[in-house]
This record gives sequence, C-alpha cells and structure tokens, in this order.
Amino acid sequence: MKISFNWLKEYVKVDMPSEEVATLLTDLGLEVEGVEAYESVRGGLRGVVVGEVLECEQHPNADKLKVTKVNVGGEAPLQIVCGAPNVAKGQKVPVATIGTVLYDKEDKPFEIKKGKLRGEDSFGMICAEDELGLGESHEGIMVLDAKWAVGTPCSEVFAIATDEVFEIGLTPNRADAMSHYGVARDLRAGLAQRGTQLELITPSVTKFHVDNRSGKVDIEVTDRKLVPRYTGVTISNVRVGDSPAWLQNKLRAIGITPKNNVVDATNYVLHGLGQPLHAFDADHIIGRKIVVKNATEGQQFTTLDGVVRTLSSEDIMIYDAEQPLCIAGVMGGKDSGVSHSTRNVFLESAYFDPISVRKTAKRQGLSTDASYRFERGINIEDCKYALMYAAVLIENIAGGVISSDVVDFYPRKLQEFQVFLTFEKVDKLIGQVIPRDTIKAILHSFDIKVNSLTERGLGLLIPTYRVDVQREADVIEEILRIYGYNNIHFSDKISATMSHGSKYDDLNVQNIVATQLTAQGFFEIMTNSLTSEQVITSYEAAPETAVKVLNPLSNDLAYMRKDLFFSGLEVIAYNHNHKRADLKLFEFGKNYHLTEGTYSESKQLMLYATGNRNEEHWAAKTEKTDFFWLKGAVEAVFERLGLKGIKVQPLEQAVAYAQEGFRWVLGDVPLGFMGVVKKKVLKDFDIKSEVLFASLAWDAVLEAVKDSKITYREIAKFPEVRRDLALLLDEGVSFEALYNTAFDTEKSILRSVSLFDVYEGNKLPVGKKSYALSFILQDEKKTLTDKQIEKTMERLQSAYEKQYGAELR
Repeated sequence: MKISFNWLKEYVKVDMPSEEVATLLTDLGLEVEGVEAYESVRGGLRGVVVGEVLECEQHPNADKLKVTKVNVGGEAPLQIVCGAPNVAKGQKVPVATIGTVLYDKEDKPFEIKKGKLRGEDSFGMICAEDELGLGESHEGIMVLDAKWAVGTPCSEVFAIATDEVFEIGLTPNRADAMSHYGVARDLRAGLAQRGTQLELITPSVTKFHVDNRSGKVDIEVTDRKLVPRYTGVTISNVRVGDSPAWLQNKLRAIGITPKNNVVDATNYVLHGLGQPLHAFDADHIIGRKIVVKNATEGQQFTTLDGVVRTLSSEDIMIYDAEQPLCIAGVMGGKDSGVSHSTRNVFLESAYFDPISVRKTAKRQGLSTDASYRFERGINIEDCKYALMYAAVLIENIAGGVISSDVVDFYPRKLQEFQVFLTFEKVDKLIGQVIPRDTIKAILHSFDIKVNSLTERGLGLLIPTYRVDVQREADVIEEILRIYGYNNIHFSDKISATMSHGSKYDDLNVQNIVATQLTAQGFFEIMTNSLTSEQVITSYEAAPETAVKVLNPLSNDLAYMRKDLFFSGLEVIAYNHNHKRADLKLFEFGKNYHLTEGTYSESKQLMLYATGNRNEEHWAAKTEKTDFFWLKGAVEAVFERLGLKGIKVQPLEQAVAYAQEGFRWVLGDVPLGFMGVVKKKVLKDFDIKSEVLFASLAWDAVLEAVKDSKITYREIAKFPEVRRDLALLLDEGVSFEALYNTAFDTEKSILRSVSLFDVYEGNKLPVGKKSYALSFILQDEKKTLTDKQIEKTMERLQSAYEKQYGAELR
C-alpha cells in the first residue's frame, strides 16, 4: 500500500522527517518497506532556470541554427546554439544548464554537456516542453511569461510537485489502516504516546447543500444482510474533464493514473478516507431506480475492462429497472460508467458483506482497490459522510449541482462492540505493568470509549472501524502496539519463567539433521501445503481421509496434502525442465488428515536423490546416485541422532508410488521407509530419470531421540587388527544378518564389520553367492595377541557355519 507523505500531513500536521515517520509507523505495526521520492516531472527540473535571450544571430555555418547569448543570472551570458524556429531576442525561456539531467520520452536520462555545433560552442540548451517532460509539443522552445526573474528555478515556474511515498506492508487484519486517514490516526496515537499531541483533522462536509431535487433516484435493497447500508446522491450538470494538477499529482504519487475529474474524485476519497465509491452515468439508469439484489444464475455481464463475465446467483449486483449496472463492491459495467459525455452523475457509497464480495472477486478473477477494502471490512458509519464529501469535491472540480437528497438505506444501525478489559490480563499478557492512565490515553487516541470503570478493569465500546478488535486480547494488542514493543523491558521475573529449549526440541533436532544433510550435498526445499484433487485420488490409498479446502484458490490447490512426496516430485520436474538433473533434496513439513471427523497433523522428513552423485570433473569419475548411497545418508542421520537398534525390514504394505524398497523399525515403531519411485508416477510428473526417495515419520524419530543417549569414548591407545573371511552363502542371506550375528558372537573386541566384495556367477553352485567380509578387532586395554585373534575368528566362522550353512572359500 502506498501512502503519500504530503497527503498524510493533511490529516495530521506532523513536523518530522520522513525517515522518522517511517520508523514510527513500523514500530506501530505498519511496516514501512521503503520510501520513494515522487516528482510530478522526472528530475524535478533541477538545473533548469529562467533565462533571457539577449542576442539571437544566424549561425554562420547552418541555415536552421541560431547562435544566442542568454542571461541565466551568472557572471556572464551563456552562448547557446538553438535550432528552434521561434527563438528571438528579448524572450524569457527555460534553460537547461551544463550538468542538468533531463529525460526523453522513453524515460532515459541524458546529461546536458558543453558541445560544439557546426563550429560554434554551446553552453546549455533552451528547451521545448517535451524536453522538460511538461507536454508533447516540439514545435519550438517554450516562451515564459516576462514576469519571471532571470535565474528563477523552473521548478517554481511550473510548480513541480515533490513528495515522499511510503510503501507499507499492510497485514490483512488492518482494514482500518487502508487509507491515508487511517494511517494518520495510527500516527497521531503513536505521537501522543511519545509526548507530541496533534489533532487528527477530519475533512469537513459543512458545504454540502442540496440545490434541487430534480435528479432523485429511488433505491431498493432486497437483502439487508448482504447490503446493510446503501447511500446515494445525484449531481447534475457536471463537466467531465481533466482533474486539477493537485489532484492528479496526489493520485500519481501513489501509482494511480488519473482518468477524469469525477472518477479521480472517487479514487481520492477511496485512498484518502478508505470508503470505496462508484459513479454512474445517471442518464443510463433506466427508470431512475437502483435495485441491489443477487444476480441471476448464468447471466452475462460486461465489466469496465471489456470482459464478458458469467454471473452467479451468489453475486451481489446493482441493477436499474431493467438491466445490471455493476458487480457490487468489485467492478462497474462497461456502459454505465462516467465518460466525457456524462452530464449527470449518480454517486454510490455502500457497505457490502465482506465474505460475499471476497467470493465474487475470486469467482470472477478480479481484484480491485474497492474489492480489496470491501473484502476486509470498511467502516459502515463512514458511508454517508464519504458520499457527501465526494459530492462537494465533484462540485468544486467538475461543476454541477447536487440535485437530490442523500438516500440512505440503513435499516439497522451497527452498534459499537463491547469488550471488558481487565488490568490483570493486560499485565499478564504484556509482562509489564503499564500505568492505568497510559492505558486510558491510548484507548482514547483510538476512539475506544470507556463505558464503565471498576477496580478490575474497563468496560469498552469499540468503534465500528476496528473490525479486527473483537476480544480482550485484541485490545491488549492495540495497547501494546501504541505503547511500543521497544518499551517492554525484560525483568528478572520474566527471565526466570522463560523456558529454554532442550536439545530434544523439534527445532534443535531439525537443525542437527539439516546440517548433517547439507554437509552431504543435500539442498533444503519448502513446498506448498496444498495439493490437487488429482494427486489425492490417483495415488493416496484412502482419499476420503484427505482434508478438503472449503474455499480453494484453484483446483490445483483444493486439498491439504497427505504426503510431502508429490510436492518434491514437482520440484524435481521443475529443475529437470531447467536443465538441473543432479539433485539431492530434503524437506521438513506437515501432512494433514481427516479420520472419523477428527482433523490431525503429522510431521514428515522427505529425502530425494536423482542423477549423479558428483559433478563432472577431470580428476574424478562421475558416479550415479544409487539406492545404497541414499540408504547410507539416512542411516548416517540415525547415527548422528544416537539412535541404535534400528532394523531394516521389507515393506509389508505396498506404497502406491514405490516399486521396491524397505522400512526402518525401532522396536515396534516404524521410523520410515525408502524406495525407488515407480516409472508410471515419474511419467505422470514428466520426469525421465530414476528418482530415489526416503520418507521418515518425523514425530516418531523425535520421540525416539528423546530416549537416546549419545556416549563417547577416548581414542584407544592400542592398535586395531583386520581379518577377512570369504564365505559361500545361500542367496537369501543378507549382510545385515551376518552383521548382527558377528556382534552377537563377539561383544568385547569386535569394532566393525564391513562387506567389501560380492560375487554371483556361473563359477558358483546354483543358489549361492560369495560375500567377502572384513572385521576390525581391538582391545582398549592391551595389544591383541595372535591367539586371541585366531580364537575370535574361529568363533565367528563357526557361528556363520551353524546359522547360515556358510562355507569358507
């Protein structure tokens, strides 16, 4: 949201630099993301001054050029070569001096430098209006009024408007601050808390006067819930044309392109006071009647942007006696708006149900300044006031007379909301005792009335413009916002009650794992929690347990995801399309479920690997990322977290998107599974390379980590010994079984077991394979003897022979 500093100061006469105001607004919760300079003419005509042509002679070497001597207020006149046909002695002209930066029609800067044209020196430029950015004409130089003194900056001659514009990142709940007046109200409150008392200036409507009643338009509202207030007035005999410069500059400063004086007036009130208005050509209102009702299902309507739209019966529409004129709160119709031929205007100011407007705007794919405000909730009490203010403004800048009474449909006045504020709750939530008089002063600065006062607290009446303040906690937030977050001090009491996260906290464990994975070459991704109906119905085993979004942004975002897996595939597909084939990715995220009417969340860690393990390099061979590499990466995470006793089991239940894999189990608790993505699934996502994945049930991992104990031991002083065994085994025997048997057999001096060779071929009996195992033996107290080593290896060999029928090769 853009806020003009000059405009803001019309509502509160603040005498502070823009930087200080920006800081204060940010402290108040209206985060200023940047401050930009605005000039009605690019460059502000800096360096352009009034000059007087003292001499004007024909150029000796060019028929179309003149050599002039121009007095610009310096020590000596400047010689300037000019090609304009209308330059003459005695004229007052705009002169761009050397060093001045001007801008061409494409907004590209060019600097005025000393030059030489056909042999004659030139020390500046006498300018035409298009060269200064003041118009389109290039027929000759501008000739100024003789009253201007030589040397006067042309920024004064042409009244160049300058401004500073705040870019405010407004949060959706702050409907009250979606205008200059609303921001001024916050600013006034913030200054008051800091000791500067300023008046909030509300524009007056005392000049509103009904001249006649010849333009009366009847109003009929069919649904008081959807349209609780609707006001209107007619202004006759207007002259539609360009707005005055002051109004155009205000709108341009905040990024609004001026249209005409009537439309500009409605935009001025919209951005100034926060009340959307709509101006109709009154002569196009058939039957001199406005009917506010729901649209007919399937009805066609052409909006101002020329698009033919299909209406829903849930859309609120403005009709005349026969036809639709406007989508209420969103956009007007093509044929009912104000044009240069308009003479009579019907001006509308209303309050439309925020939910209805939001649904209509989304359904029609429209987002306008008006719908943006109606969706969030405007101040219903401002409808009539803003209408009268706009009517007076249109009278002043477009002529005409007010030719009807204000028609005000407001059958049920909205009452101020009541909240009881307890001092104890204020102290508890803020963590600091704020003086009671300070609390009252802050509430008063927001027009929050104290209806009753007790020892416990205050009975409050919340003004209608604060649609987001409905609870005691909301009031406390307002108090704290104005009091200043920076004014809250940490006390010993508060510090003592603050709990510090343990090493087993979710965030801490996530950071440990993320650091581990990034060290292995993984990149973290963050994806949308929403997914499509196609993913839910095509791949999920129980689509009925998926959580459907009641008001989805699109069909592709209609469900809460049940599994992170598919979001990661979309990321892989995107990267593959951008020629990034070698990927190692991980993501922490939540999944959402609906079970027997109960909603639940679960956390998941997903890992993906595809392409090559390392980049191409002359000194290293490129290796493909394989199943066992990803398995090792995950088990390294388990080891880093101190999880022991994890077993690998085959997937008992098929996974819809995995063609093969296994799962990790700790005791009876499944920690996760991994596998290879099915080719059909890859085809559906347009991925042409093999993708490996691992899915960890993060909640289960986190629970297991709480029971784990990480121990350490000193580096042994005595040497290790390696011994190898080459065994002939049945094909069904796994390395994991051999590994576990080894440690069950020798618990004291066996340090590690690894598999360094596997052979299966025609030289072996059918159904057999060869495993070559290495064993590292070490005694931490003494050097091993050959006898100890031989006995240990004999026990290991014997165990393998008895349990697996192994033969020594």
